[in-house]
Amino acid sequence: MTSLALARALRDERHGRLDMLPYAKALDLRFEQDDDEVRVVMPFAIGLVGAPGRLHGGALAGLLEIAGLAAVIIAQPDADRMPRIRPITVTVDFMREGTPVETFAAGEVTRLGRRIVNVAARAWQYERGRPIAAANLNFLLDWPEA
Repeated sequence: MTSLALARALRDERHGRLDMLPYAKALDLRFEQDDDEVRVVMPFAIGLVGAPGRLHGGALAGLLEIAGLAAVIIAQPDADRMPRIRPITVTVDFMREGTPVETFAAGEVTRLGRRIVNVAARAWQYERGRPIAAANLNFLLDWPEA
């Protein structure tokens, strides 16, 4: 089941760390929230370099997946009852190279069903309007028996 502690942090806090998720902890991810969305922030670290001077695609894909997960959690109607959220498909489009600076990502739920959720996520660095990567994600909601 998706951690209720994570769900409550995303719903109740304006910013914080995402250490409840092991890969998010490895990437040192944190979140920032305003009235419109939750943004996931990945600070640059030398371990995130793939080709010289460029972010590794796996780190970007992980950032996008976690931004999508955050959007799914926020979209759930009941903060006290959370399904296990599992990715079904993650399709990433790399649009331009990621440079060694802080990177942001946000997800938007495009369809919220009882069992399946579709999300579009974007990652950017300098300008939100110039994303460096985008993802279409499908998640399965595995609800506990009532």
